[in-house]
Amino acid sequence: MAHTTISAAFAIPQLLRGTARIFSTHSALFRLKYSALCYCTMNGTMKSKRKTDHLERTANNFRQEVISPAKVCGITNESETVKRLRLAVTNKDFTFKAGQWVDFFIPEVAVVGGFSICSSPGLLEQEGVLELAVKHTVHPPAHWIHTQCSLDSEVALRVGGNFFFDPQPADSPVNLVLIAGGVGINPLFSILLHVADFHRNQESEENGYKMGTVKLYYSAKNTNELLFKNNIFGLMNEFPGKITCSFHVTQPSSQICEELQPYITEGRISEKELEKHVSKDTLWYICGPPPMIESISKLLENFGVPTDCIYFEKWW
Repeated sequence: MAHTTISAAFAIPQLLRGTARIFSTHSALFRLKYSALCYCTMNGTMKSKRKTDHLERTANNFRQEVISPAKVCGITNESETVKRLRLAVTNKDFTFKAGQWVDFFIPEVAVVGGFSICSSPGLLEQEGVLELAVKHTVHPPAHWIHTQCSLDSEVALRVGGNFFFDPQPADSPVNLVLIAGGVGINPLFSILLHVADFHRNQESEENGYKMGTVKLYYSAKNTNELLFKNNIFGLMNEFPGKITCSFHVTQPSSQICEELQPYITEGRISEKELEKHVSKDTLWYICGPPPMIESISKLLENFGVPTDCIYFEKWW
């Protein structure tokens, strides 16, 4: 596990050359040209209002060598602006750790997407599928998902990222505090589902990893933007005291329904809430807008939390 850092662009050409070689072996499925891919990434995106391209931001991040074809086998509306994709992965060597993302390759779309996985590694192991939750933007990969993607659409995926939770059986138990802002919930929801798998396995495995407790703090503008609410409630009911959650809304657009009221706090996540979780056995995972990450990381350091116990996504 490590911090994700913003990277320079010098590694991009080599990264794209590797991608071009992969695509040349699957020409029936993908007809991407290296020259177009390189041009759109290094020129078109750099001139847009977006800060940097996904491949630029993550050029120095860990990436698996495996690029696997995948087929869309499910599409649901997670919210008015977020679609949840279910993807069947065909390569048996394709694996990921809870919290990581994928390079998302689309036929005829030159720009490579980068989306955090929101499902658990266990789902991939058991059913050969993974899930992504993608917010609608004008960025070509996200726009394609919201306007052209359909059941049986074919794409390709490559796993990357230094932000993950992957304890081994012999590791000491830890507690987790997960702090999500907006669609930053995606990798943290993957970690939450992975934790649930550990708790289930503890009942049947004597030598498995002994998971501690998890507290999720999840902040969004309004309740409609709180993704995976029902799934999170299900986990809280399945593992009372082991998995807990506090939802925060900063710009509520309507009266909060009675069902959600016990779990909703209006306003941002407070210092007092976080301070009570500080201990030597706690790891902190943060994903959200960069200003949120920076302010919470600084706050935790002021509380005396060692920097090697604080993990965050810095690029999305």
